[in-house]
Amino acid sequence: MRIIAHLDMDAFFAAIEERDNPQFKGLPIVVGADPKGGRGRGIVSTANYKAREYGIRSALPISKAWLFSEEAARKGKPRAAFLPVDFDKYSRVSEEIMAIIHGYSSVVEEASIDEAYLDLSLADSYERAKEVCEKIKKEIKEKERITASIGIGPNKLIAKIASDSQKPDGLTIIGSDDETTCRELVERFLEPLSIRKIPGIGPKTEARFHALEIKTVKDLKKFSRKQLEEMLGKWGIELYEKVRGRDESPLQEVWIPKSIGEQETFEKDTLNADFIFSRLKVICQNVFRRFSESGFQSFRTITLTVRFADFQTFTRSQTLSAPTNTAQILQFESMKLLTPFLDKRENPKNKPIRLIGIRVEKLVG
Repeated sequence: MRIIAHLDMDAFFAAIEERDNPQFKGLPIVVGADPKGGRGRGIVSTANYKAREYGIRSALPISKAWLFSEEAARKGKPRAAFLPVDFDKYSRVSEEIMAIIHGYSSVVEEASIDEAYLDLSLADSYERAKEVCEKIKKEIKEKERITASIGIGPNKLIAKIASDSQKPDGLTIIGSDDETTCRELVERFLEPLSIRKIPGIGPKTEARFHALEIKTVKDLKKFSRKQLEEMLGKWGIELYEKVRGRDESPLQEVWIPKSIGEQETFEKDTLNADFIFSRLKVICQNVFRRFSESGFQSFRTITLTVRFADFQTFTRSQTLSAPTNTAQILQFESMKLLTPFLDKRENPKNKPIRLIGIRVEKLVG
């Protein structure tokens, strides 16, 4: 019997800041770029649950987050505290948390800085798996003074969705020691959920299904495997399995990055080619430095991201005829990808640019 747990720290960056800054305890906290009185250019990295009540979420433009905070203040609510990202501190706390998790399971996938999967199959029952997770949550709370939510299920898919269903500080179990009962509990748990809860369904796919009056997982199960394959190709076959709670993907104990990249939001929207190319050069240098330090030997694909002032975002990629490992090729190919966005080929309306980014992919060790 397979039993998988997914642990997700609650508003991780913001929780650490609230812990370390008692003057902000109980207040809405936003970690991210400097809002600069509503003129800030970056985005929200993390918002605590109080800030989320204002509509502030991760990836929201920081200027909008500031406006939401001001709107709340006009209603007599406390303004949000805006704090800068301290990634070194968050990484140190993450290491401590991962060490705790490794003390309870010999098979752990560190999925990101604030989440991990644990194989608890050796517990041999959902009740004992629950007891293990209660101990993990307690130890994290006592040692780090922040909370985690955990989902337990028969696979990674169900565990992840379950961990998000009772936040913060939740523990959700979707499964049973009896195989038939377990399948029934899984399908009963999934059916009323929005289709967006299924990993891989984004805004475009959701809109496509909504046009067909498909809004819940139960609605989506009306499609046959063949119908979904015709609509979505290989992803349709995967989706057919996912909406039934089936997922055989193993825990990946050694995380291998699929890409290395960096992006920059400009202080001011611009079409000044000299400035944009100068920032592209710096980004390429930083990406190449991280690539050199990563231990990979080469890369083959270079991808550019461009976001205009109206937030319309484009990506363009160049796959080389052979793998490379030189900074000169990275910069040259990046410039070739960017140049059309500075003229009518990719920017016919002459829109100023807000953000650019570069990443290297198809990494070879």
